[in-house]
Amino acid sequence: MLYRKNITRPESLLRVVGGVALIAAGLWWLAASPLGLALAASGVGSILSGAFGYCPACAMVGRKPVE
Repeated sequence: MLYRKNITRPESLLRVVGGVALIAAGLWWLAASPLGLALAASGVGSILSGAFGYCPACAMVGRKPVE
């Protein structure tokens, strides 16, 4: 593994659920406007972060890896 997980399992699940909600809001409620597409892109990033259990922003601020 090239990285060490730095978010817990419950936080991972919340990130995936939140990412799906961001994609839905961006594409459905904002009708795929430029703001909606940006929101959907951030949702994809959230889902990937949750799926891999690694958050680069958390690592930059010094969050310790999960054991």
